[in-house]
Amino acid sequence: MSGSNRSDIKIGLEVDIVLKQDQRSGKLTQGIVKDILTKSPTHPHGIKVRLESGDVGRVKGIH
Repeated sequence: MSGSNRSDIKIGLEVDIVLKQDQRSGKLTQGIVKDILTKSPTHPHGIKVRLESGDVGRVKGIH
């Protein structure tokens, strides 16, 4: 599953996100979803979430 459909992402899921500062390198950060920040049902670059660690980024993969 990619992270571009809001319906695929639930609070408490373990996901890989790309942080704003890591978009060029593509470095992924792993964590648990705390909040879903994107309101639209889909987003071409991934749904924006906040992890329990406080990191904010777009979902690139779901575990």
